[in-house]
Amino acid sequence: MDIELTHKPSYTHVRVDLDSGESILAEPGAMVSHSPTISIETTTSRDGLLSSAKSMLGGESLLANEFTAEGGSGIITLAPPTPGDVHHHELTGETLYAVDGAFLASDPNIDIDSEFGGIKSMLAGASITPLALKGTGNVLIEAFGGLETVELDAGESYTIDNDHVVAWEESVTFDAHRVGGLKSTLLSGEGLVMDFTGPGTVWYQTRGLDSFTSAIADALPGTGDNDNDASGLDDFI
Repeated sequence: MDIELTHKPSYTHVRVDLDSGESILAEPGAMVSHSPTISIETTTSRDGLLSSAKSMLGGESLLANEFTAEGGSGIITLAPPTPGDVHHHELTGETLYAVDGAFLASDPNIDIDSEFGGIKSMLAGASITPLALKGTGNVLIEAFGGLETVELDAGESYTIDNDHVVAWEESVTFDAHRVGGLKSTLLSGEGLVMDFTGPGTVWYQTRGLDSFTSAIADALPGTGDNDNDASGLDDFI
């Protein structure tokens, strides 16, 4: 299997070259195109993400499409549903943690499961359920916007807004909490944050999907600050 990322970083497009008999697993809707030798099977039968009831807590689909090159080599291209970057990570027997919705594709032999973010994060109201991607093989995770990498030394900490976190290595520990009290949360516009402590690597996205959709909703006629503008236009007409 050979993986190439093009159109980085704003509109990353993934090209996967498969030898005959090779497969890749991808989230529904990720496919852009494929050659005639590629067969597609939608499955819910494998272990991990697709058969675990716990995966419903992680926000990922219980379905996935498995693309296989049959009768010769083939090409499959993939892309995230939102404008942004893709990170290609090669696992060698370890675990990579990713937040809800960050999984794009992987080798079929990668075990995918959801794990509770810990009692502390649930008590903080975070209800964070990261996906655990385990095994040896290729993993593709997606981001809304660009991808930034934070390298943490042992004992070094870094705080990231919950809406921007994408993934982190298993050697990194984390906790989640609200920014200050309820008053400061409402006034600052900030909500949940995640504190990561090294050693290890953390990836975050430069745009937050929740913040973006809220901005779009506020800009629509009849919502948010545009209520007055819309009513004034109606009177004029």
